[in-house]
Amino acid sequence: MESYLNENFEVKPKHSSEEVLERWRKLCGVVKNPKRRFRFTANLSKRYEAAAMRRTNQEKLRIAVLVSKAAIQFIQGVSPSDYVVPGEVKAAGFQICADELGSIVEGHEIKKLKFHGGVDGIVEKLLTSTTNGLTTDSKSLNRRQEIFGINTFAESEPKSFWVFVWEALQDMTLMILGACAFVSLIVGLAMEGWPHGAHDGLGIVASILLVVFVTATSDYRQSLQFRDLDNEKKKITIQVTRNGYRQKMSIYDLLTGDIVHLSIGDQVPTDGLFVSGFSVSIDESSLTGESEPVMVSAENPFMLSGTKIRDGSCKMLVTTTGMRTQWGKLMETLTEGGDDETPLQVKLNGVATIIGKIGLFFAVVTFAVLMQGLLSRKWQAGTYLWWSGDDALAMLEYFAVAVTIVVVAVPEGLPLAVTLSLAFAMKKMMNDKALVRHLAACETMGSATNICSDKTGTLTTNRMTVVKSCICTNVEITEPNKASTLCSEIPDSVVKLLLQSIFSNTGGEVVVNKQGKLEILGTPTETALLEFGLSLGGDFLAERQAAKLIKVEPFNSTKKRMGVALQLPEGGLRAHTKGASEIVLAACDKFLNTKGEVVPLDEASINHLNVTINQFASEALRTLCLAFMELDNGFSGADPIPTSGYTCIGIVGIKDPVRPGVKESVAICRSAGITVRMVTGDNINTAKAIARECGILTEDGIAIEGPDFREKSQEELLQLIPKIQVMGRSSPLDKHTLVKHLRTTFEEVVAVTGDGTNDAPALHEADIGLAMGIAGTEVAKESADVIILDDNFSTIVTVAKWGRSVYINIQKFVQFQLTVNVVALVVNFSSACLMGSAPLTAVQLLWVNMIMDTLGALALATEPPNDELMKRPPVGRKGNFISNVMWRNILGQSLYQFLVIWNLQAKGKAMFGLNGPDADLILNTLIFNSFVFCQIFNEISSRDMDEIDVFKGILDNYVFVAVLSCTAIFQVIIIEFLGTYANTSPLTFSQWLFSIIIGFLGMPISAGLKMIPV
Repeated sequence: MESYLNENFEVKPKHSSEEVLERWRKLCGVVKNPKRRFRFTANLSKRYEAAAMRRTNQEKLRIAVLVSKAAIQFIQGVSPSDYVVPGEVKAAGFQICADELGSIVEGHEIKKLKFHGGVDGIVEKLLTSTTNGLTTDSKSLNRRQEIFGINTFAESEPKSFWVFVWEALQDMTLMILGACAFVSLIVGLAMEGWPHGAHDGLGIVASILLVVFVTATSDYRQSLQFRDLDNEKKKITIQVTRNGYRQKMSIYDLLTGDIVHLSIGDQVPTDGLFVSGFSVSIDESSLTGESEPVMVSAENPFMLSGTKIRDGSCKMLVTTTGMRTQWGKLMETLTEGGDDETPLQVKLNGVATIIGKIGLFFAVVTFAVLMQGLLSRKWQAGTYLWWSGDDALAMLEYFAVAVTIVVVAVPEGLPLAVTLSLAFAMKKMMNDKALVRHLAACETMGSATNICSDKTGTLTTNRMTVVKSCICTNVEITEPNKASTLCSEIPDSVVKLLLQSIFSNTGGEVVVNKQGKLEILGTPTETALLEFGLSLGGDFLAERQAAKLIKVEPFNSTKKRMGVALQLPEGGLRAHTKGASEIVLAACDKFLNTKGEVVPLDEASINHLNVTINQFASEALRTLCLAFMELDNGFSGADPIPTSGYTCIGIVGIKDPVRPGVKESVAICRSAGITVRMVTGDNINTAKAIARECGILTEDGIAIEGPDFREKSQEELLQLIPKIQVMGRSSPLDKHTLVKHLRTTFEEVVAVTGDGTNDAPALHEADIGLAMGIAGTEVAKESADVIILDDNFSTIVTVAKWGRSVYINIQKFVQFQLTVNVVALVVNFSSACLMGSAPLTAVQLLWVNMIMDTLGALALATEPPNDELMKRPPVGRKGNFISNVMWRNILGQSLYQFLVIWNLQAKGKAMFGLNGPDADLILNTLIFNSFVFCQIFNEISSRDMDEIDVFKGILDNYVFVAVLSCTAIFQVIIIEFLGTYANTSPLTFSQWLFSIIIGFLGMPISAGLKMIPV
């Protein structure tokens, strides 16, 4: 079975081709209810629609870009436009409407933009300000919202409970049973009258309704959980200026006229116009299909929703929001396409298909055998030409039994149990600070064998402070609160230069918040430096206003440095750079001595500075080098900032403490057979110090630098990669290469953490991409499968634990359901063949189906994880889903149950002294009751496939206890009070005791089976 499944029902956890997704759907032959079975699979037809729409958009936008480029080249003056401001817009105080704004940005209409006075003219017409943003009085915001709309996308209406009831009723076998019930009702009433003639028909109808409502309730609860998760995924915030204050705001609260601050890695939340910024390049591939980045500037100010900032930072004026944007229209179609199905869902569809075909064969043979028995009896009696109502009812009952065998035999609930388990796990993981974006990641994480983790913010707290510095080569500070004493120990000219470097060459900002206090915005590294600058007595705003920024080259993980060019107040130009210490120091040929004089950088000074860098790094400090150079007066914003010839100002050491609990989490991973590797852009010595503190770097492990790793040959990498525990000074490409080798060459299941835009390829390549919720950019989050909301490594371990729990829970449920399948099939088939009747009626089989399907999934697929899960080795890439352990338990338990029921059928009457007209009914009731109690106790045994103690922690899972209790109570009601409808008879105390003991004996049998090695 496993090889057949691997051949035909194998999909990747992500990026499966459309052909593969189509193939397994075609192989699903026996499907009782396609609407329900395929509810959580991708809608491929909607995807094709989305792809066609995207191609149309791409063509439209490509033409618009080409036309705008031509317009820029050939525009000679602006011809007057025939644009007239609509009355309602004018009445609201605005001078331009939403449609006009949309056509300007989407069509890249340079002509129209110039007619309206450029970006400044649009700002004026929208009653906003590029420095202060919108005013926040509710009346004006409401008016703006009415005229220009809100930034939300159209969503499909959530399904009501009754829709799920209707979908549950689409089950083909239930429809056939409903038809049987109707015919039974007509024939019964014609023969026996009301109420006796209606009992059989009404019993089946009641059972169908019970199955439908229990199924619909379970499905509806799942849909609510997924809706909550979808709402959580949409919580994206962005920096906005309103009322003169920078503040974080949900992108769904943005209005036309807002001033938005964007930086590298952000997704553009609306259509808009560039106001100001530096080196902004945008990836428009999501809309236009073009992979080449587009430079955005005052000359080409158009920014489209859904595109991503590849480089630089800027302020943007919001012009068009929500469904008026191309991205909004595209999103509507994309969301209807749905997520890819997970590997387990597909595999279990395969299992359901195989067993369904076997069940269909058995059902047809059972019906044929029962009919043959009826015909032979009539032949012997000589009445084969005369057919009575009783004969019609018997035939109908045989047909109903055959159909019900299909109901029980086709385990429709298997693929849905995966979804149920995943929905439950995803909801619980949300509480544990992990947001799952793709269903498959939940189950894949359970098989993870490697975790490649970032250092900063994941293993460390990301709360950084400057604790050491080396300015003018020999002055160090060790306490953050003693920074002010540094001013008295170094020349004033150097302090001034240092403050200029810190405050001008930064991606952060110091702003005044609503409480009138200074607030530092920016990455933790920038925040630490700005705090250091403020503690030296610096004034951020005064420094920024004194010198004019000519050019900014933002930090990125490839260059590992950032730079600015300034026009000084006293005249002249100066460049500042900062970044990875050894890289910036290599670009310096001068340094500031103790007197603050610029002197050549000799070998002794280089050695002194390198020793300082290594000393700081070995103390687990992140080191940065600050440098400057005077520029020629001929330098312009179009020129690149020089990469060499700098003067070193100094080196700072930034402390980022290791997160509490990380060392313990790494130890848990090791005991679970998961290798943890640290991949960081930091100095190798800093990385090694932190890795030792976390327990990642061991005696036999290797720490390597990215540049060395790149130089290795294929043969060397094969020897090296298994031993690599730390990679310092790595580039995103190094991380991608490492992940690719681990996945393909070594066949490991790899989880990767990332926060930057450049981490997207590695997150995409990995089996499970984990993006940081706090430090992560939108681009990284979009490429990830799971978002770690608290950026904590311990949460990654929790995700692995939940992943294992999902995988094992589904295995437990499959083991339980296949056991019921096998026994119900064999018992009804063998009885029909050998005794001419089936002991379990249609109503009873429907109840059994509900125990093993919906209720079984609820009980077993929602078991919470325990610490024991992290003491087992991972499944890895090649583990069989239906393992030998499962087959042992299934076959052993099935054999026991079959022997018990077969003995009851053969010798039950003699054992219990059953005589008279009700003997068969009581015996069949006893068989039915024993069978159900076998399933109840087998459900408890299935809680653990290996361990004998299955009661451990049973009371912690209230769902399991509730399901078992309800099953037992309802079984008593069916036997004692619903006999007329369910074809049962009340049992004596001894018969009840016998049924329960028979069920209970399955547990020691199960415990004995677990001792058999496989």
